[in-house]
Amino acid sequence: MANIKEAKVLPIVENPTDEQVEVSKEELTKRRTEITDYYKENIKHLKVQLEYEQLLKDIEETRAQRVQHQMFLAQAMAPPPDGDPSGATQAAVDFKAMQEEVKAKGGEEFAPKRTMQRPE
Repeated sequence: MANIKEAKVLPIVENPTDEQVEVSKEELTKRRTEITDYYKENIKHLKVQLEYEQLLKDIEETRAQRVQHQMFLAQAMAPPPDGDPSGATQAAVDFKAMQEEVKAKGGEEFAPKRTMQRPE
C-alpha cells in the first residue's frame, strides 16, 4: 500500500526545462499509480463502512416502525376521552340529535335516496 506521507513534494518551477517536464510526467504517472492503488485499497474498507451504515439505517427504520405500532396500540387501547362515556365524537352526537329531531317532526329517516335511473 502506498503511503501518502512518504510522497516527495517537488518544488514549483516557473519556467521548467524539457528535462524537468519529462521527469515531472514520469513522476505524475507514478503518483497516479500510487493514488489509484491507495483508492483500490480503501474501497474494501468503504464497502464495509457502507454495509455498516445501511445496517444502522435499517435498525433506525425498524425502531421507528415499532414506536409507530406501539402508539397505534396505545391509542386503540386508551379509554375514551372525558365527556361522552360511549366514546362518540361530537359530530356523531350532533348527527344523532338531528335524526331524533327530524323523526319527532314526522320527517323521513336519514337514509340514502336513489338518484340514478336505469337506462330504458
